[in-house]
Order: sequence, then structure tokens, then C-alpha cells
Amino acid sequence: MDSAVFDFDRPIDRRGEACRDSTKWNKYADGDTIPLWVADMDFAAPPAVIAALQRRIEHGVFGYSQPWPELTASVVDHLAARYGWEIAPDWIVWLPGLVTGLHVACRAVGTDGATVFTATPVYPPFLSAPLHSQRRRATAPLVRDETGWLWDWAAVAGVLRQAEPALFLLCHPHNPVGRAWREDELWQLLDLAEKHDFVVCSDEIHCDLILDPERRHQPFATLSAAAARRSITLMAPSKTFNVPGLGCAFAVIPDARLRRNFRSAMHGIVPHVNTLGLVACDAALREGEPWRRELLAYLRGNAARVERFVAGQAGLAMAPVEATYLAWIDARGVGVEHPQRLFEAAGVGLSDGADFDAPGFVRLNFGCRRALLDAALARMQSALESL
Repeated sequence: MDSAVFDFDRPIDRRGEACRDSTKWNKYADGDTIPLWVADMDFAAPPAVIAALQRRIEHGVFGYSQPWPELTASVVDHLAARYGWEIAPDWIVWLPGLVTGLHVACRAVGTDGATVFTATPVYPPFLSAPLHSQRRRATAPLVRDETGWLWDWAAVAGVLRQAEPALFLLCHPHNPVGRAWREDELWQLLDLAEKHDFVVCSDEIHCDLILDPERRHQPFATLSAAAARRSITLMAPSKTFNVPGLGCAFAVIPDARLRRNFRSAMHGIVPHVNTLGLVACDAALREGEPWRRELLAYLRGNAARVERFVAGQAGLAMAPVEATYLAWIDARGVGVEHPQRLFEAAGVGLSDGADFDAPGFVRLNFGCRRALLDAALARMQSALESL
């Protein structure tokens, strides 16, 4: 279904003079490779966000900035309206990016040498942040059956018994497998948290990108007062509204002691949030909902295209994408050691599953105009047919 109001099919040059800063598009100097790797979309931000940024730029002064009361209220109101989550304003800790929040959480919980747990495959900073924070890392693999990706609770419990982590890094919804974790799965995680006494740092940056119109994201912290007490929830407007380059995120930490430890770990290291990032966040949460609804409709169409393509290829497999704009494709059946290189040689730049602790997989970002996605899928098919 194409957008009736916002034009997601409009080509936008991300290699030209007006945009020489794109990490995504400048990776390939040949000028022909279609980049579907790093997780930013090719769509312009919502008009309301662009207008708010233009108004702020016209002011002309860009001094040190801090969140203002109406911005804080926009976050409080958004969480209440979208998830029924009533938070106090002082639970919010502003950050210049969500990955920063992962690193701070690792430093804020436990002491040097403590263990941090996560499930694999997973977004690469989940794997590196513990090690950069003088923490040990423990992992257990997610598993896939005919219904999709699942927790292997027996394996998780076994690792937790041995490692006794201070912190559990949860990706919710999950990048890269695209799961939107159900309430019963979150309750099972909470039971483990209570049993082993660890804090759950929940990365919920993709929470407003649930593709199933019958589903609603549930923050881990909203399960119960017990969940809230042991939770750090990381959120940002960057993925939903395609403003990652503006550097704005926030943590919601209900427990006062945990929040103090988090702020202490930030002190002297983490800079203030970008002025324009704060402006974009406010406008996105207050006025971005019509754009988001049409974006989701467009992404559902793109996801269906990718799923049909993968289903038609003998060497590929994937589970349905419940959330995000990322397809996690099992290419181990292709019969080559490095499938990412195979597709790259054919002119399609994908993320290598090895970076997520899953060699043989590739991650495809379908947050792009449909004609570009179709061209990429055609190139991938040609690469497979050449084997």
C-alpha cells in the first residue's frame, strides 16, 4: 500500500553535494552498489520535524542546550498514550544516542569484572559494550522453529546459573531477528531476573515500528512494580522518524538508586544532547503520528516483498518480520562461506551476520523506496542463479 499523503517512493540523492555525509551510502565508492546495510532509512523525516528544525535554525544561535519542560512533557505524554506507561518526569535521563546508553548501563550496574548477559544473534554493540566497560560477557543463542525465533529458556537458565550476571541486555523488539517479544516471554524473563537478581537494560528503540497492526509494544518496565525497579529502558525517536544523525535518546529509570548510578557513570564522559536532536524529538512525538502510520503501511509492503523473494530462493530462509525494517536472512543454504560478499559483488550491500555472532546470515534494511528494493532483490537473485 503506497502512501496517500507522504511520498515514500520519492528518490532522494544521498550521494550528491547536498548530502556528502551519509555513512550508509558512502561506504561504496563505486556509486552503483545499493546499500541496504546500516539501520537508517532513505526516507525524509516527517514534515513536522523538518519544519521544527527549520524554525530553530532560523533563530541562529546554537549554544549549550538542555531539555525544556514541554519536551519532557512530550515524552511523558507519549509513553502514557502509546503504552499506558505513567512515568515521573525525573525518571528520564537524556542521552546523545542509544548505544551510549548501553555502555553507560554496563558501567552503572555491578563492578569491574561483573558479567553482562545477552542473547545472540544481536545488534553488535550488545556484544562489545560489556567488554569496553571492563565487564565479562555471557551469551545464549536464540533458536528458530517453524513459527520463528524463540528464546531457548533452558539454555538461558543454564548460562544464568553459571554466570550470575549483574545486567541483562534485552533487545526489544529484537535487532536483527525482528521479533516483538510477547508479554508471556517478558514475564518469563522477569522471573529469571527476580531469581538471579539482575537488572534488565531494555533497548526499545524499535518499539514504534511494530508491523503487525494487531500488536502493541509493551515496555518491559510496565509488567509490574518489580520489573520497573530493576529496569533501564532505552528509547529514541531516531529509528522511527529517521533522525539518527541528530543524536538524541533517553533512558527511563524508575528506581532512584539505579538512576543515580547511571548518572554517575555518565559524569564527565557523556556530552549534552544535540540541540537539533531535542527539537526533532519534541516535534516527532507531538506531531509525527500521521507520518508514522503511513510509514508502517509502506514498510509492511516492503517486508512482504522481501519475504516472498526469500521464500522463492532454495538457499535462503527467514522468519516473518514482526517489528523493525530489518530482514534477518539465513543464507547458509547458499553454499558459500561468505554470503554477504556474494551479494556485495552483485551490487547489494548487506550487513554480515558474523558481526551479530551469526556467520552465514545477512541483514537487509528494507527501509527504502520500493523501486530500489526491487532492484536489489533482482541483483540478489542473479547472484544466486550464477552459482
